[in-house]
Amino acid sequence: MNSPCLTRRYKLANPKQLIMTVQNPEPLHVTLEPNDSSQLSALCGPLNTHLKQIEKRLGITINNRGNDFQLVGDSDVARAAGELLKQLYREVADGDKLTPEVVHLFLQESGVEALLDPDAEDQNLIRTRKKSIKPRGGNQIRYVDAIRGSDINFGIGPAGTGKTYLAVACAVEALEQESIRRILLVRPAVEAGEKLGFLPGDLAQKIDPYLRPLYDALYELLGFEKVEKLIERNVIEVAPLAFMRGRTLNDSFIILDESQNTTAEQMKMFLTRIGFGSTVVITGDITQIDLPVKTLSGLKHALVVLDEVKGISFTHFGVKDVVRHPLVQRIVEAYGKFEDNQDRR
Repeated sequence: MNSPCLTRRYKLANPKQLIMTVQNPEPLHVTLEPNDSSQLSALCGPLNTHLKQIEKRLGITINNRGNDFQLVGDSDVARAAGELLKQLYREVADGDKLTPEVVHLFLQESGVEALLDPDAEDQNLIRTRKKSIKPRGGNQIRYVDAIRGSDINFGIGPAGTGKTYLAVACAVEALEQESIRRILLVRPAVEAGEKLGFLPGDLAQKIDPYLRPLYDALYELLGFEKVEKLIERNVIEVAPLAFMRGRTLNDSFIILDESQNTTAEQMKMFLTRIGFGSTVVITGDITQIDLPVKTLSGLKHALVVLDEVKGISFTHFGVKDVVRHPLVQRIVEAYGKFEDNQDRR
């Protein structure tokens, strides 16, 4: 079957006419199930505003008859837009209300717009020998850009937003590019009232369970054997926060995880350890503080004290940045609403 063609006529200085034929791309067909008129109406929006919003952002054309949608445009972009429509339809089926703001967030988080600018996507990639990592959504992209451009970087937000994983990926990339000489993984030894002295084993065995998310990321990006060899050579070092006192760290990539469990004094001590050629990433979630009730979190304190200090970046992640199971996002939202209501009482 021949594809439909668009025929245009151009008037030339010569009275003869040139007929130019341009091939239109084949439309992509997407069928959304179940065929529910109310859900389809919610997906399309009043007067198809949601579809028009997607068309404008992605430069494609969307036509539909019932639950059968036709997407016309660049084939890769059309396929990605088709997946986006399926995601939005699932949201509607779950009872969530679609608004232009929600559609905007889904467009942002899906990464579909990166297909329109491949060069920009390449710039955002974190490249390691084992794999490449693509930041998803505006906040993750800004976070990675900040880490590459600033010496001290804060990543604040709920679990599942990728702030720790991306920090480790940036550290591995810098190590493989020989921009740094070693990676330090640091974490305060305060978790739900537990004390290191009561845990079995030597220092590494005591602190290792608390650094498991960092280890998991390292194993994925470097491989188990490579990580073990780098630890033996002290290229990768694992230490509790208290062991940073008195040190000056040059040519290093230092990640302080779970920083909400530092005190103000510990945070100041840590930040003043930074030497030349080093990059620091401090991650934390101010809603998950395990310190004694009357103890001020070093992360909360730093956000106020360092707000206007040049050379320090702050990236704040929200519920919409959660990249784990969709239920995680809803759980975080539910707890956030509950805590807000408690604060108002």
